[in-house]
Amino acid sequence: MFLSASDSLPCGNSQNTRCIAPHKKKAAQEKAGYSKCGRFLSVSSNPGPGACRLIAHPPRHSSRLRHFAVLASALASCRTLFMPAGKEIPGSGKMIEPINIEEYSSQPAKRTPDQFQYVKLRFDGGVARMTLNRPDHNLLNEAMLREMADGICSAGERDDVKLIVLDSACKVFCGGVDIGEYTSQRVFQMLDAFHATFAGMLEIGKPVVCVVNGPAIGGGAELAAFGDLVIATPKARFAQPEISIGVFPPLASTILPFLVGPKIALELVLTGEPVTAERALELGMVNRLVPEAQLEKTVDDLVNRINSHSGPVLTMAKKAILGGMGLSLRDGLKHSMNIFLNELYRLEDSQEGLRALVEKRKPNWKNR
Repeated sequence: MFLSASDSLPCGNSQNTRCIAPHKKKAAQEKAGYSKCGRFLSVSSNPGPGACRLIAHPPRHSSRLRHFAVLASALASCRTLFMPAGKEIPGSGKMIEPINIEEYSSQPAKRTPDQFQYVKLRFDGGVARMTLNRPDHNLLNEAMLREMADGICSAGERDDVKLIVLDSACKVFCGGVDIGEYTSQRVFQMLDAFHATFAGMLEIGKPVVCVVNGPAIGGGAELAAFGDLVIATPKARFAQPEISIGVFPPLASTILPFLVGPKIALELVLTGEPVTAERALELGMVNRLVPEAQLEKTVDDLVNRINSHSGPVLTMAKKAILGGMGLSLRDGLKHSMNIFLNELYRLEDSQEGLRALVEKRKPNWKNR
């Protein structure tokens, strides 16, 4: 449903020139082949008559094209996470022109946990416990997503925090994005907040444990998928129903092939059918499935076990595993060994662990 940078959208400009909103021919000539639209720039080599090859250009008359443009903006904002300014476009010999992201996204002041309204964040002995609390279904609005992103950032900045536990205070883990937020006036702010949260989960070095004791739908299922470990009860179910409303889930479409393989990922996305907790365990979407009565004990046992290890070593282990995904076995080994030899052995804790092993005692971690 998203458009690629090579697609064209009709626009109201009748000139057979490269189109830059708001149709300034002089600006188009000055850009010398580059056009600007939406969140990023792309190269327009030979645009057809009356066509703008930029995916987020707001068309003047067609509501259908406006719909496509809004959807395309999500891909654009996602691309900005992975394609830095000044990077050459493969096969084109041309460069993506740097832009000022502040022109297209809001930059609200970062809030502290005591200012949160929909997320409860508390720090307890090396563990950051983040609880979603927007009754009744934990629908994700911009404010809630900003709080999650700020909470993840706060946990990441604390040296005394080793891992994050994400759970829910409601019967539903997360019902996905609040559709009421997808208005033409707020769509860019919403998408910016959405990607800030998931980028935070992806980039934070500390392990993230998701506790799912109810339905995880749409963006909620993506939250669980981006967790490093998932503990669930039989009440949990996971679904990506976006296909039924004419879109597809971009984040799930990216992460699911790594978790369950391309065939199952295609089945889940193309059908939109929910997955039971039992099948999720079989597919590898869930690490542990336990009765609800044993959920708290299981979470505490896992968290305490992880928390007993060195924080920096946990971070490096996660970096080695996730950083090697998508690489060849040879390149993945180089990546892992580079971390092991050039980063791990600079830590005091790595030396302490070896001394404790030789001296047959419990390590005394300094977390540095």
